[in-house]
Amino acid sequence: MATFQEALLAKKHLLKRWKRMPGVIGIGIGYANGKNKKGGACIVMYTVNASAAVKKRCPSCVLVKRQTATAHVSVPVRTVTSGRCHCHPAVRPSATNYRSRIRPVIAGYSIGHPGGSGTAGLIVARGGQRYVLSNNHVLNRNNTSGYTETIQPGGADGGRSGRDRVGRLYRYVRLRRNAVNRIDAAISIPTSNRLLAPRYATVGRVPGVIRSYGIGRRLKKVGRSSGLTWGTVESIHTDIDVSYGNYGGLGTIRFRNQTVIRSTVPISLPGDSGSVWLTAGNYAAAVNFAGSANGRLSISYPVVWALQAFGVGIARSAGRVGRSVAKAKRVQRNTARTRPLSPAELKRVQTKKAASKRQPGKKKTNR
Repeated sequence: MATFQEALLAKKHLLKRWKRMPGVIGIGIGYANGKNKKGGACIVMYTVNASAAVKKRCPSCVLVKRQTATAHVSVPVRTVTSGRCHCHPAVRPSATNYRSRIRPVIAGYSIGHPGGSGTAGLIVARGGQRYVLSNNHVLNRNNTSGYTETIQPGGADGGRSGRDRVGRLYRYVRLRRNAVNRIDAAISIPTSNRLLAPRYATVGRVPGVIRSYGIGRRLKKVGRSSGLTWGTVESIHTDIDVSYGNYGGLGTIRFRNQTVIRSTVPISLPGDSGSVWLTAGNYAAAVNFAGSANGRLSISYPVVWALQAFGVGIARSAGRVGRSVAKAKRVQRNTARTRPLSPAELKRVQTKKAASKRQPGKKKTNR
């Protein structure tokens, strides 16, 4: 039976061979039996289809040296047919209650720019200033530092420039084609703090954030398109390819150490991008930014990574910030769980400031 540390070592070996495994879109760590830790850890390989050609390229196990002995251990490989994964901005209306106009703006509702809609993930704060946290591809029209108006509801839900303006893109993490990506994240600054309320749709107050979670954890979220749904963490430490289509000229790019969350119902549909997963106790856990074609897989990353990158916390009333419920020093050493970014990793996640004003000659667009 393999440990999670041994599975991580096996994953490193497979990453070196990834280019020789066409049809494989993701490699992560999960439970060997797919349900609980009784069977030990395994490699989870996500594939575009279940064809014989793809299966032939996927090994059944990877041999690595044991942690506590000179012998070797066979780390099993579990293959999951996921299809290709895509970021999910919405460009068409969706029939849910969460795409309507709401003031003040709260988490779980439609937000975006005049060209599309996503989901307001959380209301966060730094000092006395509040912000909306969502995905870069939701709040940033083209993955650049140009001015982007933030409207609620987003453009796919009838939101219009000017009339429905609540703020503008403030800071974002640029997505890169030929480099490591860890988060798809941005924050928008409101024209007034009064336009944002530190609440989450159907849930109410989010008391804080968990700094780590493990495989099998049950999580819930509210998304602009799928509404209130539940999912289960299927794999962590997952490197995965995500298609951004024509957005920012990115095409398909790779993300490192992501979380894959599974459900029997759609949990990541177009327009759900930016929605934040919560624990049963309403603590923020992860940020959804992409999913499978059928919507039953959510590609997410730990929300603490975004909070670290932007230097913000979950907003509370009267300028207070929500607390975390796990110590970073303890979870850094636990390979069976996600963890906060290390100082070295955080240094490589650079945030960029967006323009505060529209450039002269640029016209407003209502699409």
